[in-house]
Amino acid sequence: MTTTLNRDELAWMDATAQANLVATGKATARELVDAAIERVERINPQLNCVIYPRFDKARAEAATGQKHPPGIFHGVPFLLKDLSEMVAGEPISWGWKAFKDARVTARSTSNVAAKFRAAGLIAIGQTTVPEWGPSIATETRAWGATRNPWNLERGVGGSSGGAGAAVGSGIVPIAHGNDAGGSIRIPASFCGVVGLKPSRGRTSIGPLHADIWHGLGEEGALVRSVRDAAAALDVVGGYMPGDPYTAPAPARPYRDEAALPPGPLRIGFMDRAPSFHPGIDADCAAAVRNCAKLLESLGHKVEQNHPAALDDERIGDPVGVLIASGEAGHAVDAERILGRSVVAEDFDPWTWFLVERGRQVSALELIVAREWINEFSRTTARWWSGGFDILITSTLATPAPPLGFFKLGPGEHPADIGRRMAEVSPFTIPWNVAGNPAISLPLHMTREGLPVGVQLVAAYGREDLLLRLAAQIEQAAPWSGRRPRIHA
Repeated sequence: MTTTLNRDELAWMDATAQANLVATGKATARELVDAAIERVERINPQLNCVIYPRFDKARAEAATGQKHPPGIFHGVPFLLKDLSEMVAGEPISWGWKAFKDARVTARSTSNVAAKFRAAGLIAIGQTTVPEWGPSIATETRAWGATRNPWNLERGVGGSSGGAGAAVGSGIVPIAHGNDAGGSIRIPASFCGVVGLKPSRGRTSIGPLHADIWHGLGEEGALVRSVRDAAAALDVVGGYMPGDPYTAPAPARPYRDEAALPPGPLRIGFMDRAPSFHPGIDADCAAAVRNCAKLLESLGHKVEQNHPAALDDERIGDPVGVLIASGEAGHAVDAERILGRSVVAEDFDPWTWFLVERGRQVSALELIVAREWINEFSRTTARWWSGGFDILITSTLATPAPPLGFFKLGPGEHPADIGRRMAEVSPFTIPWNVAGNPAISLPLHMTREGLPVGVQLVAAYGREDLLLRLAAQIEQAAPWSGRRPRIHA
């Protein structure tokens, strides 16, 4: 390697720093890719987070990359999630054994996947996901269990679980994720990295689809630093032809926003569970309180206050309608691709439960659910328009649970799995429903050595303010020096 950096220094650089090595001639893209491949070969057998390796293609792309105009992340190794985004001719499985066994390949390239490539990122493979994505456990019949780099007996979350493990362990500095209920922020919290869910309509899910789960989902990335989260949003954000709606364009690049001071803000925090929830872990509550104290010391006005709608227990029913009907729609796609009907034996119990439930959803039930979503969005928006700038919560109600925690137990109904997931993750789905941008920062560690994320939420379209504050927090309470048990 032309750079004098040793292996450990290189592995823990963020994507911006690695791109700078290439831009300044201190390293080549091929050297960065080779180093990342070596990390996959050494670490992945323990974590099981990388699938469909494309090492030879990545090396060839790195060698010829200088022929193309350099992007933001020129020459940086990267991993694409095996769900939603795809590249023509590359394999896809959706974390599903039926697709894996049939050796299904993508017939087209997704908009965001093309944007990642145009930014100079070089995909060295894909990352593991739960079966079809509607779970926060990346444990499948297709690929097995993905393990947490901080504790191999713990889960990584989902659905961007493999991405969280890969970035958290130092395999790559940036990996694709998408978030329709917390699927970027949940793995970010469990794996000790940064994960940003953009505002509704900020990213494109085209050209094959209009949206994810009736507008709940957005595309993004899991990264190590706030500046990488900002740069990744610059990469994936923006209207694409045919998109049904789009978020307001930013005034300037988000990379520039992250370098600006946020100014004094009015910040509300919620250090307890919603009123219908059994309660959050003491470490999660402590993470929020410590963040609130830090923000107060930075000159912000901080008070215990949150949108009252977060205590509305009705949220589960309409969200369930949107998710289940979305999964039933995915079943139509799967049957077209496989050329046969899908049956219960193809699925884990939770996925099949959602498909069957979605097939029973009437048009009227779907309309009512969407109207409730609108009511919730307008109700929460009034909290921001009433004078608050940022809301702080724990990202999740617990640190990473043990592997198998979300499997169907003896005598259980699949709905019991859904209840467990809702108890672990009560704070993420509201912002998919309302459409607000939200970011998870790795601000806290338990005494057992598990990461705990803190979630910052801004008003709709205010990723600029969210990133300014997140960058200020990162500077005041940096996390870059932490290393998990299994690392590069």
